[in-house]
Amino acid sequence: MLAQVKRFFRAPGQDPALRLFFVALLVRLLYLTLAHTYRLRPGEDHFQFGWEMGRIARALVSGYGYADPFRGHTGPTAWVPPLYPLLMAAVFKLFGVYTLRSAWVLLALNSLFSAAVAPLLFELGLHLFGTAKPGRSIALWSGWLWALYPAALQYAVRWPWEMSLTTALFTFTLVLAFRLRAEPRIHMLRRWFCFGLTWGLIALSNSTLLLFLPVCGVWMLYRRPSRALLGAGLASVLFLAVIAPWTLRNQRVFATFIPLRGNFGAEMAMGNGPGANGLLMEYNHPFQAGEELRQYASVGEVAYVRQRGQLASTTIAQDPGLFVRNTLKRVYFFWASVPHPTDKAWYLDFFRVLDFSFLSLAGLLGLGLALRRHIPGSGLLAWAFVLLPLPYYLVTVHARFRHPLEPLITLLAVFLFQSAQPRRREPDPSRA
Repeated sequence: MLAQVKRFFRAPGQDPALRLFFVALLVRLLYLTLAHTYRLRPGEDHFQFGWEMGRIARALVSGYGYADPFRGHTGPTAWVPPLYPLLMAAVFKLFGVYTLRSAWVLLALNSLFSAAVAPLLFELGLHLFGTAKPGRSIALWSGWLWALYPAALQYAVRWPWEMSLTTALFTFTLVLAFRLRAEPRIHMLRRWFCFGLTWGLIALSNSTLLLFLPVCGVWMLYRRPSRALLGAGLASVLFLAVIAPWTLRNQRVFATFIPLRGNFGAEMAMGNGPGANGLLMEYNHPFQAGEELRQYASVGEVAYVRQRGQLASTTIAQDPGLFVRNTLKRVYFFWASVPHPTDKAWYLDFFRVLDFSFLSLAGLLGLGLALRRHIPGSGLLAWAFVLLPLPYYLVTVHARFRHPLEPLITLLAVFLFQSAQPRRREPDPSRA
């Protein structure tokens, strides 16, 4: 079993993959246990225990099916993709609904997913920067930084949500892409199989990341299309097979085509409706606004989302300048941290912005340096930085939305600082 785990986390040459993984996991498990982060707030009938996903998981184990994302029994839903709610439902079935045991197990699973990123990031660094001493040093520092840096583990140990799972899956797809590009003939079909399966799971976890899939696929096929077409076809079929049951369920339940999630119009209204200021207007969310919840329950999810989407479209058409200004604010928030109006102490927000924006700046400068030096594969990472934030710029933004990019930010930030060289002093002619 141990040998299989080591092969899964393997990297070129002798590597510390297992050590990275187990240290990262131990740090996360110790923190969530000793800091009691699994003691989630019970207010609002445990709504902060997974929010909409927790509600859906409760409905699943209570016999109501994939339904009821807010308060009460409001009927079937496609508000969020099903992968993490199904995982939560399995934990609820085994350890109880909204219990401390379930909270600990879910956060421990999140910790497992988050810890898996450390060895994957190490291997990704080796693929990008090489296995010689400079590249290995960058890869090793990146892995340890992810394993031990507090900001890298915050979502794993505090949020019963999909961020850690999505981030691990996304990082794994990048590793697979580099493996396939470097060794197209060795284990090719098996790796394409994993690639299609993993992207199918990403689609069922956070479908926003699918914007990156076509670019990643083209990059993998570039220069070797004849050798890889069979594998790419296999991956495509498997991807569609993974998401098909969920899409067919939505078609049967709602009598309309909802491929992955059905809340876009509602989210658009909460980011761009009347009174929009660049932040998510949670006070108009059905879980907070009683009138919105009554409307949602009355007309059903599909009609409600359509109405909210029309409201957002009308608001944008009436004042496109406001939409542009809010979009620019969201671009800033995505990279510099979203303000927390509830923070009473000014220094809390100050240090959060300082940490968040410093990492963003270091990662972006590292990306620019990698592109300037023509590091193979840096163009692929650049597309991730361009495409993944786009929906959040236009709709709504939260600090956690950046999490799938944070392993890449870590890697490129380490590359930036490892590449720094002391300036050579010019000889003084007068002393010659």
